[in-house]
Amino acid sequence: MNNLVNFLKQSDIFYQFTPTQLELVANLCQEVVFNAGEVIFQENSSSKELYVIMQGEVDILINRGVTGSLSKSETAVARLRRGQSFGEVALVDEGLRSASARSAQKDTRLLLIPRDKIIMLCETYPQLGYRLMYNLAADLAMKIRNTDLRIREQLLYKPAENK
Repeated sequence: MNNLVNFLKQSDIFYQFTPTQLELVANLCQEVVFNAGEVIFQENSSSKELYVIMQGEVDILINRGVTGSLSKSETAVARLRRGQSFGEVALVDEGLRSASARSAQKDTRLLLIPRDKIIMLCETYPQLGYRLMYNLAADLAMKIRNTDLRIREQLLYKPAENK
């Protein structure tokens, strides 16, 4: 448990958590392992978990095709590494996933945190809930800014295609 608490302390979404708060979160975590190339979740699937990467890398993919299944029309929009989280929108909205997640080149160890349990923890301990939601908002804001910069780069610096 101590190793898990130390790992959580290093993750951005648990920034400024007290040791007691980190232990409470650690008690909710379930470790899962995915082989290289294995799909963690599909785009348009239900959204009920938050993940934190313990080891390995995860590609976030969007499908440019109509079917919504992973195929040659998938595009990687991000590669996440140790300590980074994904699936965080599940904490705010139980809607459908906006992208797929797949273990990258190596086997990947993740911490899975169920939405219902972390929400119950946030409601029971409002200071913990505030800190978690603040950190998630900061993380999502950074991801939105990075996406905005990538879109601007594509629009402004990509050579115009001949029609």
